[in-house]
Amino acid sequence: MVSDINKKKVFVGMSPVGRQKLPTGQAGGVKKSVYVGMSGGVDSSVSAYLLKKAGYKVTGVFIKVWQPDFIPCTWREDRLDAMRVAAHLDIPFKTLDLEKEYKEGVIDYMIDEYKLGRTPNPDVFCNKEVKFGAFLNWAVKNGANYIATGHYARIETNNLQPITYNLLKGLDDSKDQSYFLWTLTQDRLKYLLFPVGGMKKSKVRKIAKKIGLVTAHKKDSQGLCFISNLNMKQFLKHFIAEKKGNVINESGEIIGSHNGAVFSTIGERQGFKINKKTSKEKPYYVVEKNVSKNIIKVSHVIRPPKFLYSKNLGGQATYKIDNINWITPRAVLGECEAQVRYHGELLSCRVSPKGKKTEVIFEKNILISPGQSIVFYNKKICLGGGIID
Repeated sequence: MVSDINKKKVFVGMSPVGRQKLPTGQAGGVKKSVYVGMSGGVDSSVSAYLLKKAGYKVTGVFIKVWQPDFIPCTWREDRLDAMRVAAHLDIPFKTLDLEKEYKEGVIDYMIDEYKLGRTPNPDVFCNKEVKFGAFLNWAVKNGANYIATGHYARIETNNLQPITYNLLKGLDDSKDQSYFLWTLTQDRLKYLLFPVGGMKKSKVRKIAKKIGLVTAHKKDSQGLCFISNLNMKQFLKHFIAEKKGNVINESGEIIGSHNGAVFSTIGERQGFKINKKTSKEKPYYVVEKNVSKNIIKVSHVIRPPKFLYSKNLGGQATYKIDNINWITPRAVLGECEAQVRYHGELLSCRVSPKGKKTEVIFEKNILISPGQSIVFYNKKICLGGGIID
């Protein structure tokens, strides 16, 4: 560990006490109302069951989102499975059409980011704009005390005044989804329940099987419905025209071609053609791209783009972060850990304000692209996050 980092104050998260379990489902003999976002999967199905068992007045809600007309999607089958679960649990069921919100807040944002040469995370903005944005607003307006989803994350209550909440990683490390929830705020967390966040996935499936849910053996979804049918580049080509450009090496020599710098991602080893190569040629990786000039730079060695960071005398790398959101209001800027991709390694870092932006300092440069989410942790507590500028 670099000593300069150790000198900084450690992030202080709120003590892990309080809402480890679901809050009571009744108050004064009156059941609390919760709308459960039911995707047709096993996690949200079991969430609805657990909430009803805990005494809540549960309503299942299937959220219909926008989908491209050039790709078949399983939303009808998923909705049918959600309806079957609701019928099995004997709870009301509704369908909420959020196509417009999804298209504008997730898809349009994603396409615009790629056009700028950035690599966005649509799952983060699906949670922000749709599930814990439009769905939450609609549910509260219609009388819900809470909304619930099948996310693998946990919420704890700090009983200080005023009451505040911690967002924690899910108990099952292999399924933890807190990385995608860094945009949550205190005024949103007070309405949220994550019933399966304190369970292992194996236990969730065991419960589903025991109570006879049709979703018990259903495979996990792979995020956005169309991504499971084709890759991101194929999808983007329906909205962004291909444009042939040059591939250069680190000496600036043209060694190949590609069909659009916007489709390239830092660190990948495909999506371009190398003309100058031998039988003993080592693989090339994308290390930089210039969207305005439609050029990508490749190297035999994977390395982060040099324009993304600066180095101090101690060799530490500094990155600028935008759109920062701190979930934990008592957090103190200083040393913590950062995760730069889903299920990625937790890296020691130091965080400090720098004008209107925030700087994150790592011991060494890291492989990341502009537009990606960076999420901060203090052990199991998700402190918040931002976007690489």
